[in-house]
Amino acid sequence: MASRTSMALGLALLVTAGIAQSQGIYKIVGPDGKVTFSDKPPTAAQGTVGTATPVTPGGGTTGGDLPFELRQVVSKYPFTLYTSAQCAPCDSARTMLKSRGVPFSEKTIATAEDSEALQRLSGEATLPYATLGAQKLKGFSDTEWTQYLDAAGYPKNPMLPKSYRYPAAAPLVAVQKATPPKAEPVAKPADVEIVTPPAPSAPSPSNPAGITF
Repeated sequence: MASRTSMALGLALLVTAGIAQSQGIYKIVGPDGKVTFSDKPPTAAQGTVGTATPVTPGGGTTGGDLPFELRQVVSKYPFTLYTSAQCAPCDSARTMLKSRGVPFSEKTIATAEDSEALQRLSGEATLPYATLGAQKLKGFSDTEWTQYLDAAGYPKNPMLPKSYRYPAAAPLVAVQKATPPKAEPVAKPADVEIVTPPAPSAPSPSNPAGITF
């Protein structure tokens, strides 16, 4: 009963809450070029060494080639799927989304950095994990995911044009090569003129001590 109540509450929130009211995911670029994602704004220290930009989960799937009805729901409730290799439930989730014609972006979990980022986003390391607008879906259930997609307004039958191509899966944490600093030009040594001091004057009858000025 408790699970049904929580699901009903989640569905109600999904219908009434727009994506503009949800907290975005921050893309944080460090000084070493490493890119991480977090649902929390960067700290002051991170802000001084990198850049942070709020990004919407599932961004990049709202192309203008989508039918108007589908484009509207995708813009409000974008779908992001988090998967890993050798994960049968992940494969089932991906197949279900494609068979229904749901545009989605896919993030893969393959490194320790990916797992750490997933832990911050979802609170645990269970896969598959998905976000539908502000909703978090942990583990795959065909029935439950169908209910959420229906509540969000996704068409029950595929509407994707034949020319549509799903974006390639990308790592959750992307590492970018940092641009090496330019080498400072080496200063050339200044030209030095060696001055040979005059030889001391030899003693003479008029200057027996050989004093020079």
